[in-house]
Amino acid sequence: MKILAISDPHGDYSKIKKMIEKAGDFDLAVVVGDITNFGPDEKVNELAEMFDKPLLAIPGNCDYKSILKALDSSKAVNLHGKAEQIGNIRFIGLGGSNPTPFNTPFELSEEEIENALEGMVCSAENSGECGKIVLLTHAPPHGARDELPFGHVGSKAIQKFLDRADLIICGHIHEAKGVEKAGKTVVLNPGEACKGSCALVTIEENENKTIDVEFVEV
Repeated sequence: MKILAISDPHGDYSKIKKMIEKAGDFDLAVVVGDITNFGPDEKVNELAEMFDKPLLAIPGNCDYKSILKALDSSKAVNLHGKAEQIGNIRFIGLGGSNPTPFNTPFELSEEEIENALEGMVCSAENSGECGKIVLLTHAPPHGARDELPFGHVGSKAIQKFLDRADLIICGHIHEAKGVEKAGKTVVLNPGEACKGSCALVTIEENENKTIDVEFVEV
């Protein structure tokens, strides 16, 4: 399966069409938050209409919680707090972020994040149909793709799911674009879509669980 991974468009979709064209053939697109820049919620429709492939989306901390209703009525699949099985891959979504110093509109406590993810991940682990687990979170796990000059700022709750997920696609920390392996988990920040950055993820549907990442810039 080929997945076009997009994060942090912040309401600027001027490069999305070029990104889709340059990515070429893919099966599915995911947008992992900060769809808008503090609204308006309705902009999600503009973004969703740009895709002719299935689109899974979650909000970011710079989206208002009311965007969930707009996502539900758009052609995108609202994956916040939900799971979706596609082939043998279980996609699990959680938007917003762990608390920040800026009191942004969509923040969750670490306890809320852990509680929301635990049931869905546990269900995936116990499902005979689930070969791979992909977490779509706006916030990165603590210690991976989350570093700022003053230290690590990722979610300690999401960190607990390293080694339980095969892939985490996140954003939030603009300075932390890149990919790394944390235990058995590949952690990917595709970069800021508003600046023309995204990534193409290829997941081989076999027991080797090969995950390849190619960054796309426009």
